[in-house]
Amino acid sequence: MNHHLWLLTLCQGFFMTNNVTFIAINGLVGLALAPVAWMATLPVMGYVVGGALATGVVARTQRAWGRKRSFQAGLLVAIGAAALCAYAAATSQFWLLVAATVMAGYYNANAALYRFAAVELVPPAAKEKAISWVLAGGILGAVIGPNLAHHTRDWFSVPFAGAYAALAGVALLSLAVLSFIHFPALPQADPAHPGRPLREIARQPVFIVAVMCAALGFGVMNLLMAATPIAMQHHHHEFRHTALVLEWHVLGMFVPSFFTGHLIKRFGAVKVLWAGVALNLGCIAVALSGVDLMQFLIALLLLGVGWNFLYVGGTTLFTEAYRPEERTTAQAAMDFWVMSTMAVTSFASGALITSQGWSWLNWGSLLPVALVAGGIVWLTAQRRVAAA
Repeated sequence: MNHHLWLLTLCQGFFMTNNVTFIAINGLVGLALAPVAWMATLPVMGYVVGGALATGVVARTQRAWGRKRSFQAGLLVAIGAAALCAYAAATSQFWLLVAATVMAGYYNANAALYRFAAVELVPPAAKEKAISWVLAGGILGAVIGPNLAHHTRDWFSVPFAGAYAALAGVALLSLAVLSFIHFPALPQADPAHPGRPLREIARQPVFIVAVMCAALGFGVMNLLMAATPIAMQHHHHEFRHTALVLEWHVLGMFVPSFFTGHLIKRFGAVKVLWAGVALNLGCIAVALSGVDLMQFLIALLLLGVGWNFLYVGGTTLFTEAYRPEERTTAQAAMDFWVMSTMAVTSFASGALITSQGWSWLNWGSLLPVALVAGGIVWLTAQRRVAAA
């Protein structure tokens, strides 16, 4: 650890505070403002759609401006988007709220690269631990996000408008912290060695499976997490209980980061990915067993830990798929697929929870978990063939 990595970890915490607060309130505000109930999670979807659309732009700005200036631009957009969300909620304008969350997606696409920037702040042998430590900054979001939503929901006359306003302050604080971080310059393009085209990079089994694990792991997590506030409200749980469940869920997402890097170093990324699959199956089993508070809490806790193993394991595996001069192109491609998957699951989450209910949502989650398991089996077989 060095002070630059510590500060980046803190910025990750502020980023996750934004994300967790968005998850806690966007579906509920959407449900209150949407013309029809199945549109409730469109503000959640807008955030990840905006992120997916911004990945290409972010890749170009990272190459042209460097890590620091691009990250700062993302935070400036976050401040403006949060203020616009507050105004949309206060004036009951559903489509303006959706537009504001799409705008906030630029921040999402930028800050998603904190985990890759962390690798550049440490020696190569420490890359697994750097990724884990930065993602561990999400613990701050786990504690602050749900409580921020709970304590600021009634700041103004319209519920949750104050929470959006508070997020502008969180982004401003992150902007101040980021100003003290020095990022190494990204490798400049060498006309003699421009790197492989993306289609060639993306044909590698390690690329395909790493992206599959990260994207579908994020997709299952998002599918269930985005629906949880609506499901708990439907089953007559108080919002403070929803905040508690989300707090434990996000703790499950990021507390394991203190040791996930060590586990990958010792056992390898593939075994950690298998543990992530098992935890996702455990989450679904508990969620299907009932709708009491403890069943929501345990299911979401398992979901969080499973996401951590799949996302950190997939990200670590992904660093084997590209050369230094290819990093911005490859990283943008990975995040495009992650955020596109999240966009689909955000929409599906609202449609399924309001039309089919919590049980069918969990049964449907078995398909992407099975696809992840199949991908890991295929990669293992490919490696055995290559070794032979």
